[in-house]
Amino acid sequence: MTKRIEAAGLSIAEPLYDFAAEAVALAGLDADRFWADVASLLRDFTPRNVELLRVRDDLQSLIDDFHRENPGSVDADTYLAVLREIGYLVDEPAADAVTVTTEGVDDEIRLQSGPQLVVPLLNRRFAANAVNARWGSLYDALYGTDAIDRTGDLAVGAEYNPLRGAAVVAAARAFLDETIPLEAGSHADVLSYSIDDGGLNVELPSGPARLADGAALLGYRGEVAAPEALVFGHHGLHFEVLVDHEHPIGQTDSAGVFDVLLESAVTTIMDLEDSVAAVDAEDKVVGYRNWLELMSGTLSEEVSKGGRTFVRGMNADRQYTTLDARAATLRGRSLLFIRNVGHLMTSDAILDENGDEVFEGILDAIMTALGSVGDIRGAGAGSALPNSLTGSMYIVKPKMHGPAEVAFTVDLFAQVERLLELPERSIKLGIMDEERRTSVNLRACIQAAADRIVFINTGFLDRTGDEIHTSMLAGAFVRKSEMKSQPWIAAYEASNVDIGIASGLPGRAQIGKGMWAMPDLMADMLEQKIQHPLAGATTAWVPSPTAATLHALHYHRVDVPTVQQELSSRTPAEVTEILRIPLATREYDASERQAELDNNVQGILGYVVRWVDQGIGCSKVPDIHDVALMEDRATCRISSQHVANWLLHGLVTSEQVDESLRRMAAIVDGQNAGDALYLQMAPDFDGLAFLAARALIVEGTTQPSGYTEPILHRTRRAAKAREAQLV
Repeated sequence: MTKRIEAAGLSIAEPLYDFAAEAVALAGLDADRFWADVASLLRDFTPRNVELLRVRDDLQSLIDDFHRENPGSVDADTYLAVLREIGYLVDEPAADAVTVTTEGVDDEIRLQSGPQLVVPLLNRRFAANAVNARWGSLYDALYGTDAIDRTGDLAVGAEYNPLRGAAVVAAARAFLDETIPLEAGSHADVLSYSIDDGGLNVELPSGPARLADGAALLGYRGEVAAPEALVFGHHGLHFEVLVDHEHPIGQTDSAGVFDVLLESAVTTIMDLEDSVAAVDAEDKVVGYRNWLELMSGTLSEEVSKGGRTFVRGMNADRQYTTLDARAATLRGRSLLFIRNVGHLMTSDAILDENGDEVFEGILDAIMTALGSVGDIRGAGAGSALPNSLTGSMYIVKPKMHGPAEVAFTVDLFAQVERLLELPERSIKLGIMDEERRTSVNLRACIQAAADRIVFINTGFLDRTGDEIHTSMLAGAFVRKSEMKSQPWIAAYEASNVDIGIASGLPGRAQIGKGMWAMPDLMADMLEQKIQHPLAGATTAWVPSPTAATLHALHYHRVDVPTVQQELSSRTPAEVTEILRIPLATREYDASERQAELDNNVQGILGYVVRWVDQGIGCSKVPDIHDVALMEDRATCRISSQHVANWLLHGLVTSEQVDESLRRMAAIVDGQNAGDALYLQMAPDFDGLAFLAARALIVEGTTQPSGYTEPILHRTRRAAKAREAQLV
């Protein structure tokens, strides 16, 4: 039983109380006043949070009533009128009435287009890797993944493969030819690089050459006659060509080039939400403390790699000399956002004056902002390794339903600023456009946060889960594999960009796209994910530092501001298109229904068993075909809602669901056979994880908005209690 401390009428779990005491002292605040102000804030905002959730339930009930009376596809105009009548659709502001005015935004958000890494904040190693993922080796990213063909002579072996290495060098030289072309010739033939009064001097077999655009060279490190690094800028991103004739790779290169470093994860979201399993005060404090250390520039972690162990800290900024002999720097670390949880869940980390658990989203806002006080006040000088240079903190807020919930968050942030004695509007807001009521009211949502917003992002996964749950009673949905080709998704993705551009986000805020979920399939990512910058998105999510480096190539190939300018004259999608419910239009045969059921069930089990038994909120989970997919609560939400929908409408039976659960549990057990900590689900099928997976399906229609958190949290708590008894 966790010890609790009483303060200002609140009952606070000791781990949280101790963390707050440390962070409050670092912030120079009075502890007694801090807790009194927290109690006051909870009194003000808890009833509003309760009311927002009541509105969600009421709207869902009214939509359910409509679909009971009008099953199947509905007339678009009738449906639109109903949604307006019940208040699901608000009066839309005029396109020219919404203008984003956010000030004090760092350049990584305001001006640079590039990859965005998302990592679970509870994992210190991941956090340390992510904050340092601002720069990545193109050579390593190409050599170590299937971005370069892995078959035949190019196979990766135990020893270095020089043929594969040559293919990597050729690809990197092609990148240089594309981004910093020479007036004549190719970087593949360069004999040496040097600096002179004319800028970059390139020696080719045919003689000296110059860059086609001399301004692309920003500076260098080392001596002008033999630079160690050449620093370039292109499309707002930077990269370095590293030269060392003594390096094992440089020795084999005519110009001595041994790597190309790309500015990669320009921004990173440290996640406290879908990718973590944080169910109590102990879990939450791990995340809060990691965030405090990131904001203080002190986070480090012991890492074992290649047979050696070392401590990985946070990278310093990168130094170089400009062509006019001035000292200059480039940021060495990714600019960090933090994703808080949404409005739904409560936490026993604090019990309020009535003895009730507090809303976890309110708790996150207070504690993560508390961890950022030094960085905000320092405005770049608060530590040797600052996050924001403009005195801002960046919170991504997920799972908000419509503008009233955005307004609530804005008010909450303003009160947190007063509580922590921070400048007004120093806490900035990122809006996840991942719930249907936000998508169809996006302009009003942006208007509600016009002086704080720094980010909108389409989250296809959660958005699909909410699509299914909102229209659960309308009929049976299409198969998951057919979902991305449905009209609503194209309209939703385009509308998000169009509204963002029209509202003035370019130059002030990010317009983002979703995650690449197959971290081992980098060749496919290189082929497909270029569609995100081509769609006008200034950033898009990646699952690893390596993926960030490879995705950065897309932002060198696509000039996003130019694309956004071209899109600004596009006719926006009609809201009726976004509201087209993706119901199945044909009968699926028995084999199709079974395959869909097994695929969903296997994914649910593979994710839930790690979440419940080991507290792993995000990991590479093998799918039914043994392809590793990044799974988190959003993907689990889709799968569980999809099976619940088909079960409700008779495409599968409860007996089929149970049979699939048992059969897929045995398969998942086999896929995890190498994990010494894994708890088998078969043959008893009575473990906490198996029962939680089943509950997500059979109770899916009654879960609020189809969220998985209530079932997962209560089951993980039970698992932790079981573990405590065994110790």
